[in-house]
Amino acid sequence: MPQEPLKGLIHSYETFGAADGPGVRFMVFLRGCPFRCRYCHNPDTWAGKGGFAATPMEVLDRAIRYREYWGEKGGITVSGGEPMLQAPFVAELFKKCHDLGVNTCIDTCAGVFSRENADIRRLLDLTDTVLLDIKHIDPVKHRELTGADLAPVLDCARYLAEIGKPVWLRHVLVPGWTDSEADLDRLAAFVRPLSNIERVDILPYHTMGVEKWRALGLPYPLEGVEPPSEESLALARSKFFHFPY
Repeated sequence: MPQEPLKGLIHSYETFGAADGPGVRFMVFLRGCPFRCRYCHNPDTWAGKGGFAATPMEVLDRAIRYREYWGEKGGITVSGGEPMLQAPFVAELFKKCHDLGVNTCIDTCAGVFSRENADIRRLLDLTDTVLLDIKHIDPVKHRELTGADLAPVLDCARYLAEIGKPVWLRHVLVPGWTDSEADLDRLAAFVRPLSNIERVDILPYHTMGVEKWRALGLPYPLEGVEPPSEESLALARSKFFHFPY
């Protein structure tokens, strides 16, 4: 019998991503995520079902229509959901991207990372830049915030440093949750020795995903939490002064 073509489970596309990797990006949002972040602005991507299936070539054919807008640095970013959950599919997509000279990025929380997983290692080899989200540096607070273990995330960060993979580190500043100066100092201390970090983005918490929670019939866990002040953002960013952002 003929082998079934490899397909990924897609949530949606965005044609002009401006903050998810170098240059202008074609964004591919996948379905399925192991995290349940209290502030998630895409809870509709959590379930590993629904959406639509597409082959790597179908995704690339759709993306390449916009190549003239990408400039020298742009390309394709796969987000989620969690790209590592569909590592064989994303790796095959990125192999085809590289055949055409297209820059590749993933945006990952790295919660399913394992050095023993050959599919994930291949995916990372084929990724030009990793956008790595570290939600919290404290293991207990990380689990309370995301429902998931911190250890794979930090091991992924170390692994990416070992293989010299360029990383943009992302950390969402949530008042009362991730804005403790002590925790920020711990995160900065963890990041400082990693020579592959190209930039650190301290992202302000926002409430733009609240309506999605309500549409899904889910209570929003951070009801009443406001975005951080400019002073709080400035303090957090000052902890990473040795990195651009």
